[in-house]
Amino acid sequence: MKVPKSVASLIEAFEALPGIGPKTAARLTYYLLHAPETLSQKLSEATRDLKSKTKICSICQNITEGDPCEICDDESRDRSIICVVEDPLDVWAIEKSGSFNGLYHVLHGVIAPLDNIGPEELRINELLGRLKKSSLDKATGGSTSFEVEPQQVEEIILATNPSMEGEATAMYIQRLIKPLRIKITRIARGIPIGAELEYADEVTVRRALEGRMEH
Repeated sequence: MKVPKSVASLIEAFEALPGIGPKTAARLTYYLLHAPETLSQKLSEATRDLKSKTKICSICQNITEGDPCEICDDESRDRSIICVVEDPLDVWAIEKSGSFNGLYHVLHGVIAPLDNIGPEELRINELLGRLKKSSLDKATGGSTSFEVEPQQVEEIILATNPSMEGEATAMYIQRLIKPLRIKITRIARGIPIGAELEYADEVTVRRALEGRMEH
């Protein structure tokens, strides 16, 4: 039986999403086909709003509707600690655990040479911009001096996932931050090797943060 064009188009659209194969895409499509029209309208509006109303926070690079985001704008947060994560889903996982009251910085990925993703594609420069002002001192033979910003950041938590790419990214960032003489810690091994932070339960995330070690 030939599938109607409108049905095939939606199946193809669902298949383009990560983690959704042909069978799941077909099930979702036929579910929507028989669901109340209000659900389809709600999905359509939510998808449109997702693209039109969201932006990147100019401070932490997290997804937000306002700039700065609610977390960066919250004066009750501990501004002496910044937790560096791979993507916005990691922020949501940590917030859900209720174990962290500092600020965040979202990299939007990891260094992955095989995928042609280098440091330039990540939000690493934005992180450095939050921590330092770099000036070239020609009088001392071109050495670089660093000045920590007034926000007085005392600790950076590297919370990239414990994958090869996540570890490589953490080491790269550590080398860049080390001259600033800011304490650098790495989340504990409560998160299994190769696992992703966003899929960990609240207790595991909390223990990983509480057991972080100096890097």
